[in-house]
Amino acid sequence: MSPQQRSAIISALTVTALAVTVAVLHGPLVAWFTGQPVGGHQTAPVTANLGPLIDHYTCSMHPSVSEPGPGTCPICGMNLVPVTKEQQEQGIVTIDEPRRQLIGVRVAPVIEGPMRRTVRAVGRVAYDESSLTDVSLKVRGWVTKLYVRETGQHVARGQPLFALYSPELYNAEQDLLLATQAATGAGLSQSGSHPEGLGAAARQRLQLLGVTEEQIDQVVRKNAPSESITFGSPAAGFVIEKNVVEGASIDTGARLFRIASLDKVWVEADVYEQDLANIRVGQRAEVTLDYSPGRSYEANVAYVYPYLDTTARTDRARIELANPSLDLRPGMLATVELSADLGTALQVPASAVVYTGPRRLVFVDLGQGRLRPREVEVGAESGGMYEVRSGLQAGDVVATSGVFLIAAEARIRTAAKYWEPEAPVGSAPLPTPIIPPPSAPTPTVRAAPLAERPAPAPTIYTCPMHPDVQSPSPGKCPRCGMDLVPRNAR
Repeated sequence: MSPQQRSAIISALTVTALAVTVAVLHGPLVAWFTGQPVGGHQTAPVTANLGPLIDHYTCSMHPSVSEPGPGTCPICGMNLVPVTKEQQEQGIVTIDEPRRQLIGVRVAPVIEGPMRRTVRAVGRVAYDESSLTDVSLKVRGWVTKLYVRETGQHVARGQPLFALYSPELYNAEQDLLLATQAATGAGLSQSGSHPEGLGAAARQRLQLLGVTEEQIDQVVRKNAPSESITFGSPAAGFVIEKNVVEGASIDTGARLFRIASLDKVWVEADVYEQDLANIRVGQRAEVTLDYSPGRSYEANVAYVYPYLDTTARTDRARIELANPSLDLRPGMLATVELSADLGTALQVPASAVVYTGPRRLVFVDLGQGRLRPREVEVGAESGGMYEVRSGLQAGDVVATSGVFLIAAEARIRTAAKYWEPEAPVGSAPLPTPIIPPPSAPTPTVRAAPLAERPAPAPTIYTCPMHPDVQSPSPGKCPRCGMDLVPRNAR
C-alpha cells in the first residue's frame, strides 16, 4: 500500500470518528452551552406532575422573589425553583444522603439525664477578718523602746512590742502604792475609811488602761512606780501593719500595729450577676492557684455577700480554707469552680440550636432525608449541652452539625414564619418590595448647556528657574533661555 493510500484511509477514519462523536455528544453539548438539562423535554412532565403540590416558585439567590409559575429570576436571571405546599407550611427540607455527607450533617438524640452547671470565677486570697487584731492605747505617751521593728514579722501572744512612758500611767501607779501603804498602816483603819477599797480601785484603773496583773504585782513588790511600761502582743500572728517608730508620741486610740493570723484564710470569688442564681451557701467549691499547679483545695461556700460591685456588676462568694503550711498568702489570685446540681432535664447539644432573632430552632430528623425546623425554649447551658424546657421530647433526633447550611436551605424553600421577626401587636404589615422589570427604560442624564459650564482656566507659561517670568504663550525665558513650561493660573 502506497503512502498516499494510507494517508487517505487515515483521513477517512478520522472524519468518521468526529462525525460519530458529534452525533453522540450533541445533546450534552447543547445542554452545556444553553444552560438547559439534558433531555429538557422531560422536565415539563415532572413539573406537571408536581403542579398541585407546588405553592410558588422562588430564586435560590433571592428568596424574596415569589412567582406563581416557572421562569427566571427578574433580578439575576437564574431559573426559579419550586416550593411545595408541605415545605411552605411545615418547613420541611429534604436532603439526600450524598448531599448530607458532602455538607457534613450529623445527628444526635435528645437525652434526659442529670445536669450540672459549673461556674468559673476569679478569686483572691484575703485575710480572715475574724482573726485581725489591732494594737492601740488608752493613754497618751512616748515610745521609749521598740521591740518589733519590721512589718511581716511573726509575733507570739504576749511577746513584747514596745515600752511606753505615760504620765497618766505613772500617776496611776503612785495612787496604787499610796492605797497599798494605807491598807497596811495600823493608824488608818479607823474613822470609817476603807483603804482596801481604794487599793482595789487603783488596781482596776491600771488594768483598764492596759497594764497586766503581773506588771501591777511587780510595781507593788518594788514599792516604786515604773517609769516605762512594756506592752505585749494581744494575739499570735504576723504584723501586717506598723504605724510606730521608737521615740514617737502616741495619742489615745491610735492604731500602732495590726496583727493577722494566717492559720485560716478567705478566698473571695467574683461571681457575675447572671450566675448568682446558681450560687448558695454550703455549695461545693474547688480552688486552684498558679502558685501550686496540679493541686486543688476543696471547701464550701461560707457566705455570699448581699450587695454587688456596681462597676464590675459582680458579687462575692467567700470560701474559707485552712492554711496550716502557710502556702496560701493574701493577695494571690485563684481560680474558683462552683458546681451547681440542676437536677434531671432534657438536654440537646448546643451546636444543634440555631438563633433566628427571638426564636431558637432545631432541625428534627424525620427520616428519609427530611428535616423539619422546630422552635424550642432553652434554659441553662453546661458542658456543651442546653437544657430544653419545651419543644422536644426524649428520643427525638436532631441535626448537630451542618445546621447553618440546613438553615440556609430552609430559609429559601420553607415557611417564612420561622425566619421573619415577629411584628409588634397592632402594627401594619411591612410593604412588599416592588422589583422593576429588566426592560424598564433607563433614565438619561441631560448634559448641562454650554453657557452653564464654567470656562476653562487659561494656561500660563513660566520658567522653572525663574517663577516670576510668566507668558500667555510658550517660548524661551528671557533670562536663562530655558523653555517655558505650562502652569495653570491660580
